[in-house]
Amino acid sequence: MSTESSNNRPLRCGAVGVGRMGQHHARVYAEMEGVELVGVVDANFDRAKEIADKFGCPAFASEEDLLAAGVDAVSIAVPTTFHLKSATPFLKAGVACLIEKPLAQSADEAEQIKKLAEEHDACLMVGHIERFNPIMRAMQDATEGSGEPIRPSFIEVHRVSPMTFRSMDIGVVMDMMIHDLDVVLMLMGGREPDEVQASGVAVISEFEDLCNARLVWNKTEEEGGGQCVANVTASRLAMKTERVTRITGENGYIKIDYAAKTGTLIRKTANEIQMREVRDQLRSGEDLTDMDWTELINIEPLKIDGGEPIVKEIEAFLDAVRSGEQPAVNAEAGFANVRTAERIVAAIKLSVGDKATALS
Repeated sequence: MSTESSNNRPLRCGAVGVGRMGQHHARVYAEMEGVELVGVVDANFDRAKEIADKFGCPAFASEEDLLAAGVDAVSIAVPTTFHLKSATPFLKAGVACLIEKPLAQSADEAEQIKKLAEEHDACLMVGHIERFNPIMRAMQDATEGSGEPIRPSFIEVHRVSPMTFRSMDIGVVMDMMIHDLDVVLMLMGGREPDEVQASGVAVISEFEDLCNARLVWNKTEEEGGGQCVANVTASRLAMKTERVTRITGENGYIKIDYAAKTGTLIRKTANEIQMREVRDQLRSGEDLTDMDWTELINIEPLKIDGGEPIVKEIEAFLDAVRSGEQPAVNAEAGFANVRTAERIVAAIKLSVGDKATALS
């Protein structure tokens, strides 16, 4: 799509599925400079007309009708089970697609979508919006900008919320944990874990509503050797919302609170002298029980900007469309996230099977 920037005409964009998330894609396209919202599609045509009227564009009854109107890029925000069906006509026509997370309901379908994009030279980005959360951008700026990225050894993630009765066609792993799988795999250079263990419980839906997964990577010599373990918990049965990630490495520690949009960073290099003094005091048998640990270490608050995540996400998508470069969250990353999620769900079933066998 590099020709679009050369003739300076607006990118013609559309939104397929204008429910809870899709309506925001339509809004951003309608408000963004250099973009024309060509139209919206929804299985509920009355809903499509409502959103179309709100943002001043036509409503279409099908993906094919929107395609015929002429689009350069579209957002696919239909239920996960329909991602392949909705994206196929656009990808076959070479139209760029931003597909809401997860890429597909299975690794097999994710692979099909990925191949369609490759065969027809269509830009494909997956909408893992936490990559564009201000706190995540702040973490990347603080670590990459300093030349000291945190090399994880242990990652702890909690993403819990009360039941909303949305996305009931999938389990909590594909619905909520997939956000954190994307971030964790990104921190591990895009590599899928070498080992997966998980436990889960179905309470309200037909799928797991709560899951704890333990992911293990065997690190290479270049990564410092040893292992990295990620302990990831997701629940849609909690009494309150919590979205916190803690990353511990040999060279630092980061805490991210997505909901509060706050974060802290502790660098090993900034605390080397204090740590050496404490170790020497402990070796000499000194009583340090009155020492305040929080006053001992240097804590850097992450600097957060006010950018709206979905605006940043769509900007990144359209930048990739215009430049022809790989998008921030490409098809390979989307596929790896889905396959890792499948492995977690399989591990849950194995865990339940083992318990059933033990009780029999």
